[in-house]
Amino acid sequence: MSENKATINLAGKSVEMPILDGTIGPSVVDIGKLLSQTGVFTFDPGFLSTASCESKITYIDGDEGILLHRGYPIEQLAENGDFLETCYLLLHGELPTAAEKADFDYRITRHTMIHEQMAIFYRGFRRDAHPMAVVCGVVGALSAFYHDSTDINDPYQRMVASMRLIAKMPTIAAMAYKYNVGQPFVYPKNDLDYASNFLNMCFAVPCEEYKVNPILARALDRIFILHADHEQNASTSTVRLAGSTGANPFACIAAGVAALWGPAHGGANEICLRMLEEIGTVDRIPEFIARAKDKNDPFRLMGFGHRVYKNYDPRAKIMQKTCHEVLSELGIKDDPLLDVAMELERIALSDEYFIERKLYPNVDFYSGITLKAMGFPLTMFTVLFAVARTVGWISQWQEMIEDPNQKIGRPRQLYTGPGSRDFIPISKR
Repeated sequence: MSENKATINLAGKSVEMPILDGTIGPSVVDIGKLLSQTGVFTFDPGFLSTASCESKITYIDGDEGILLHRGYPIEQLAENGDFLETCYLLLHGELPTAAEKADFDYRITRHTMIHEQMAIFYRGFRRDAHPMAVVCGVVGALSAFYHDSTDINDPYQRMVASMRLIAKMPTIAAMAYKYNVGQPFVYPKNDLDYASNFLNMCFAVPCEEYKVNPILARALDRIFILHADHEQNASTSTVRLAGSTGANPFACIAAGVAALWGPAHGGANEICLRMLEEIGTVDRIPEFIARAKDKNDPFRLMGFGHRVYKNYDPRAKIMQKTCHEVLSELGIKDDPLLDVAMELERIALSDEYFIERKLYPNVDFYSGITLKAMGFPLTMFTVLFAVARTVGWISQWQEMIEDPNQKIGRPRQLYTGPGSRDFIPISKR
């Protein structure tokens, strides 16, 4: 804690509030006693200037384009490690030793199957249901199948639930995809790594052999790393808020899935691809660039710029490289949508309008292109985001449960409705 204090003057009364310092990043003013000492509280729509918790997991500096997980730059994790290594780091705070990594991989791999009765559960959904709707429902239903890991006061059960969620989410997601396209479910295989196993469950069919392309598997693994956690975003805050009530972990993660589905959050890459479809061909790009620059036109170029990053999103740099690796590996040359995307990328990186406003292509722009090239339909984009983000949600949930200062979430409001008034009988209205 800093020795400095902030002084707030209200109606002639001076109140001192402690200033807290983090390891890195801005200091914060502790306003926990503001209401009791002054009778007022703060107004902060979207909580853009409010720290809702103390966390040791992820740090973002949007101005400098920095993203750290437990202190490690995202670039180093994505280039040098794999997704399960990042999972271990987020959960336990340190990178695993070789023995710890082998044990963690083994445990995750052998938790990938889901209860056989859950296959029946899928049949309750319409075939054309959005996969995110299916995943949200199935994840919430896990608490009905795994009663032995719902006691949030038991550290062992919390860890078992964490392992189960990380392990089973790819299986749940792949089954949602298979159900949607009318193909039989494919069981996980213990001899495949995390990303390869997911690709196999999505694209293998019983009637022929499917070989996972290692370039695509590595690309997907990197996508998972880049989306593993992103501090106190909307879905993570939702998980923490749900968890603060004492809800079981499966219910909390289902709440996170629901929040992620929004087009302003996890659905952004799907919306970005739909925008590319609207543009259609390269010759129409100037028309849409002009619309994007027109202040009176509501059209926005999706996939450019970021709410947090005022510099180049560090994840986008890695995703850009991964995207081009996938396109090169697959030899895709005649896809009009990808032609539009590549030309938009060129313009955004060279046009002064975009450069001055720091509207660089973001991670959603590149991940959407990459996933489409790999064969995933648009409706699966946010599902894959959920698969990756599960470890971040569960790590944040674990940290919240273990925080002695944690309280049930209860935001306040600035009430602007009618004042107190008496009820009028319906005969006199």
